[in-house]
Amino acid sequence: MLKFQNIKVGDYLMADNDGDVLKGEVTNLKHGENQVCLDIGVQEFWYEMNQLSPIALNDTELTDLKFSKQVNADGTVKYSKGAFRIMLAAENNFSIMEIWYRDERRYITHPIFVHELQNHYHEMTKVHLNDEVFS
Repeated sequence: MLKFQNIKVGDYLMADNDGDVLKGEVTNLKHGENQVCLDIGVQEFWYEMNQLSPIALNDTELTDLKFSKQVNADGTVKYSKGAFRIMLAAENNFSIMEIWYRDERRYITHPIFVHELQNHYHEMTKVHLNDEVFS
């Protein structure tokens, strides 16, 4: 379940816009009303929490976020973007991963969503992770 307190400006979410499910970037938050403003590429719209859903982290999403992929001889998979790294124990197994940036390492033992990866990335690098899809 998507929690309002875990959403940050710059995060990517899916929004149900009268039956059309569209990917968008969070541009603003109304904390008192738990509303999220998303830029869906054409313009910005405000959404209630029940209209939003997270995006599963997978190979396609990491590729869209401009990560480079390396499959190692031992079956592990490393994704990298600059000095930021994600290591999977096996290809397409996003349930356990290690992420690191410089000397900070984090071990994640459950599947996460794109917005959660974006938040880890921002906390570790102090830079927003964006994919430039909407530009």
